[in-house]
Amino acid sequence: MERKIVITDDGSSSIFVPELGEHYHSHFGARQESQHIFIESALAQIQKNEISILEFGFGTGLNALLSHEYALKNDIRINYTAIEKYPLQEKEYLSLNYPKKLGLRFFQSLHQLPWEQWMDVAVGFKLLKNNIDIREFKISKAKFDVVYFDAFAPDVQPNLWSYEVFMTIYNSMNKGGILTTYTVKGSIRRMLKEIGFEVEKIPGPPGKREITRAKKLS
Repeated sequence: MERKIVITDDGSSSIFVPELGEHYHSHFGARQESQHIFIESALAQIQKNEISILEFGFGTGLNALLSHEYALKNDIRINYTAIEKYPLQEKEYLSLNYPKKLGLRFFQSLHQLPWEQWMDVAVGFKLLKNNIDIREFKISKAKFDVVYFDAFAPDVQPNLWSYEVFMTIYNSMNKGGILTTYTVKGSIRRMLKEIGFEVEKIPGPPGKREITRAKKLS
């Protein structure tokens, strides 16, 4: 599918997919959306010195960049597992303005490091990128403290928002783990509750009134 680089309202880059009519991030501001939904509403809620993160939809790498920034500011270690079926091409990620706008030097390494193996991207930040479909993700034991669910909207790719996918996620999370996503669609929230999550709607970033946060209680 064709992908176009666009600039969002806060000056940070995003990508638009004309065929789907979908942006990778909010056009109101890519950075402020990711910061609010995934960093402040999920990562910052976990009080541990070492945190394991699972991201569905690695995309531009923005969530990983901001997670690294948070880790540096708070002196914590992060083990970051990312799922992405359609990685960006070099010409695409080099066109993003994150290194300039965000001042995060290891941006290119996130995209250039090998797939399917743990890599030390920076001190205290390990990355495992998986080039697979979300539905192919399997794990044998609970280990994640935070889950960023950043796939395209349920109406665009409904097969990625299935009971089976979220049950796999639930089983992969530690007790007290937090999942956040931008959608507040009723069917998704009800499904999360049925699986066993404690689900709440919380205020969203500019342009989005509410988002969903789900917590694994046991």
